[in-house]
Amino acid sequence: MDTIYALSTARGKAGVAIIRVSGPGAEFALEQIAGEVPPPRRAALRVLRGRSGAVIDRALVLFFPDQASFTGEPVAEFHVHGGVATVAALLEALSQIGGLRAADAGEFTRRALENDRLDLAQVEGLADLIEAETTAQHTQAMRLFEGALGELADRWRGKLLRAVSLVEATIDFADEEVPVDVGPEVSGLVAEVREEITREIAGTRIAERIRDGFEVAIVGPPNVGKSTLLNRLAGREAAITSEIAGTTRDVIEVRMDLAGLPVTILDTAGLREAADTIEGLGIDRARARAGAADLRVILLEAPGAAPAVEPQPGDIVALSKSDRHGAGGPMPFSAQTGEGVDDLVTAIASVLEEGAAGSGTAVNARHREALKAGAEALRAAEPAIARGPEAAELAAHELRAALRALDALVGRVDVEHMLGEIFASFCIGK
Repeated sequence: MDTIYALSTARGKAGVAIIRVSGPGAEFALEQIAGEVPPPRRAALRVLRGRSGAVIDRALVLFFPDQASFTGEPVAEFHVHGGVATVAALLEALSQIGGLRAADAGEFTRRALENDRLDLAQVEGLADLIEAETTAQHTQAMRLFEGALGELADRWRGKLLRAVSLVEATIDFADEEVPVDVGPEVSGLVAEVREEITREIAGTRIAERIRDGFEVAIVGPPNVGKSTLLNRLAGREAAITSEIAGTTRDVIEVRMDLAGLPVTILDTAGLREAADTIEGLGIDRARARAGAADLRVILLEAPGAAPAVEPQPGDIVALSKSDRHGAGGPMPFSAQTGEGVDDLVTAIASVLEEGAAGSGTAVNARHREALKAGAEALRAAEPAIARGPEAAELAAHELRAALRALDALVGRVDVEHMLGEIFASFCIGK
């Protein structure tokens, strides 16, 4: 395997920059540039020199032997001062060492996968960790990166291996009397795993929302204060506000961190009979986006006014412009003065936090599809198991299919065609 190198920290000026080298030539590269190689996993201060002998920097260097590094290969790290010229000089020096080449996007992490340092779910967790912007995203990504999904899959796999071995015993000894009826134990194992997988599938939607962001739509009649509320929440003029009804024609989106959750607030067109074709298109789009949102904040223009849309369970109905109307309605607030806005934000966060509590360990569509395939195979196996030895081969076939689905979940099989897409999202130094 080639020895690869790359800048592993962000490009541009910084206090410290880290250049990483991985592969069989990592120790040689460290020796060529830094002279004496320090003891494994112990940082040492060295003078770094290029091929001509010119000093590049005085920096910390480390060496990790194979199976003690992130990639599972020998790895060298150079912790240099983060000036652009310093980094460029060190990368140039590495490029002049035979057998080294610049790394491709995600290649360090791909080698960790190939060397069994990470499973595929952990790789996805690492990608999510790099992209995490909120506390909830960070917590979820860390759980995945630390192997929580792989642990679940291994536990399910162990139970299904026990089940399939019992079923196949009835096939292997079909002409002999099997001393114990294996049906009850196999049925119990399969039912237990299928129920757990089904619960995990149910949690993937919320997990995806934590990963990608919840959507909260502000809906109501024209000129009720939707855009003013959006601007107040965003802390900037994200939407045009005017006393003229129907100013907002399209859906305006603002992404923010709300109580540690990633949330996109949608400012929608006022709901009324359209005055023209363009406004009508905006109203249609507003109704569609509001219907697909995770939560709707329905604003009332006056105490006792009917809501513009029928509230769904969990939706929040609030009286806007309380500075004009007083507090004689549900959850009164004034986006103009800020009065009551904190209470409204707390209510929104409470609803979303309650929903986020049902999050599963599986977090994306690939996980969900693998889990569904496993659950379907187990569902198909149950009637065959109930029929006993006469359907043992069919039961074993379905159980094997469930095992393959779990293996695909953590990247043991059937994922080669997906690796390019997954690693393309990684930066060069990761």
